[in-house]
Amino acid sequence: MDFSESERVSSFRGLVREFVKREVMPLERPFFRKGFAAIQPELQAARAKARETGLFAAHMPEAYGGAHLPLTDFAHLSEELGRSPLGHYVFNVQAPDIGNMELMLEFGTEEQKERWLKPLARGEIRSCFSMTEPEFAGSNPVWMGTTAKLEGDSWVIRGHKWFASSADGAAFAVCMAVTDPDAAEPHRRASMIVVPTSTPGFELVGNISVAGHRGTGWASHGEIMYQGARVPKENLLGARGAGFSLAQHRLGPGRIHHCMRWIGICERAFDIMCRHVSTRELAPGDLLASRQLVQGWVAESRADINAARLMVLQAAWKIDREGAPAAREEISLIKFTVARTLQRVVDRAIQSLGALGMTDDTPLAWWWGHERAGRIFDGADEVHMTHVAKRILRRYAQQP
Repeated sequence: MDFSESERVSSFRGLVREFVKREVMPLERPFFRKGFAAIQPELQAARAKARETGLFAAHMPEAYGGAHLPLTDFAHLSEELGRSPLGHYVFNVQAPDIGNMELMLEFGTEEQKERWLKPLARGEIRSCFSMTEPEFAGSNPVWMGTTAKLEGDSWVIRGHKWFASSADGAAFAVCMAVTDPDAAEPHRRASMIVVPTSTPGFELVGNISVAGHRGTGWASHGEIMYQGARVPKENLLGARGAGFSLAQHRLGPGRIHHCMRWIGICERAFDIMCRHVSTRELAPGDLLASRQLVQGWVAESRADINAARLMVLQAAWKIDREGAPAAREEISLIKFTVARTLQRVVDRAIQSLGALGMTDDTPLAWWWGHERAGRIFDGADEVHMTHVAKRILRRYAQQP
């Protein structure tokens, strides 16, 4: 593996880092205090400037206005944008929209691409992904209660979803529902269906309170009821019964996106910590940085971040060359490793700042409350650890 940056990455890294510092970070404090909806004019102005960089929706092909970055190059972009909670949104590469764009690009019909993908890539609309259900374990994606029955030329959907991130204000939802309950193979029972949020029977119950905040717009997690929502059969995304396969296809690169975003968070938290301890006096002339315990936090954090980054880039490199199925083990490894790295680094940064670390004068408290979920969503740590261990031990069992 060549660890050097491509010319493309070298050319945009500095540009994006400066853009985030100048245009995005100043919006953080109003975002924490007023919420996503209240700062829409400022966010849209920042998005207009982001388009001028040529990196808006950078993961998409040029025909859709993107820069067509390969996954390894996009990983570097994701790290730079991750330095701010608003970075990915400003550049239109935020979850869950980025995953829905990738799904629709590969599996959508031409009509679906025209109606939903193009405006999504242009940043004119938002979307959500509704898969998780409160009544069923999220770690078992083939077990769910939401159903979609084909009645004439329409799918009729009934069920209960929650943690549909960004449902508030979304134009459509990609809904995972059981379409073939009697299929012999459990992984072939569910399908994905595009449901406009204006559909009668689609009800956004409300935004779930997370870490004391319900959030608004993109920065929210919705609870949804499908009460006989009826959509045309043409809204089926991909093949019937391919819901699980599409979900796995979506989540492979998605974990690269998340993990490199987390590396960006770690770098920002590390910078905040180092700047603070280098200037904070415990007594005249007695800097916090002089304490060996603090120096240990700095050294361990640097090692944790560097190691995590290399793991993620290696996984992205393998996906680019061999495809996501060939990198299943690497994807699981980075998912639980980087999520834990994030938790450790942000915790040390908060501890070094003391009471200041719990305020909204820095993004640390917001990250602590909202990114702890990284060890749960897209497969809990324990699921990925078990998956990796079984694959490793299976190889030992096959040896003489």
